[in-house]
Amino acid sequence: MPNKSVPLYKELTKGILKENPTLVGLLGMCPTLAVTQEASNALGMGLATTFVLIGSNIVISALRNVIPKSVKLPAYIVIIAGFVTLIEFLLHGFLPDLYSALGTFLSLITVNCIILGRAEMFACKNGIVRSALDGVGMGLGFTLALLLVGSVREILGAGTWFGIQLNGSYSLSILTMAPGGFLILGCIIALVNRITKREGKDLNGCAGCPAAKSCPNAKGA
Repeated sequence: MPNKSVPLYKELTKGILKENPTLVGLLGMCPTLAVTQEASNALGMGLATTFVLIGSNIVISALRNVIPKSVKLPAYIVIIAGFVTLIEFLLHGFLPDLYSALGTFLSLITVNCIILGRAEMFACKNGIVRSALDGVGMGLGFTLALLLVGSVREILGAGTWFGIQLNGSYSLSILTMAPGGFLILGCIIALVNRITKREGKDLNGCAGCPAAKSCPNAKGA
């Protein structure tokens, strides 16, 4: 059942840190590691995913009482695929360099677990406004996570940021490779956990789970 007691602004802000799909939920790891060698590619992927997330959330919410339960997952995928096709056409027409850089990962947005997860857990149970705000918030959190990882990898690994050459010629090229992506992502997740624990909000523990009160295995709830 939808929780209408939650203020609308919290639906918008929860995805930035408290329920960040990448840094807290550990979702969307494939694009997070694959397209973050450069900050521009990371930003492009994040915004493209946000567009699909908002659009699919709105449509799925609007049709939640029409789509039969027996075919809801295929219906969700068709809706998401429609928005992915639209963003592919837009990028191919107006930003061909970004379209080429993201390559097949644009098409893989269709099966991104963040989008499917929000469709199943939120959009099909809430109204259009809340679903739209949820899409904006989760998309913004995903975009910021990708941009942070991409910025660190590009600055330290290539000595540039958005293609702009920075002062100094020293760089760690391994950070632009797959092992460097894992290392940077792990360090950022550890930093986020450190910050949230210091604030008394262990987001990955039982205290941060909305079902903690009813869970027999909850610790510290």
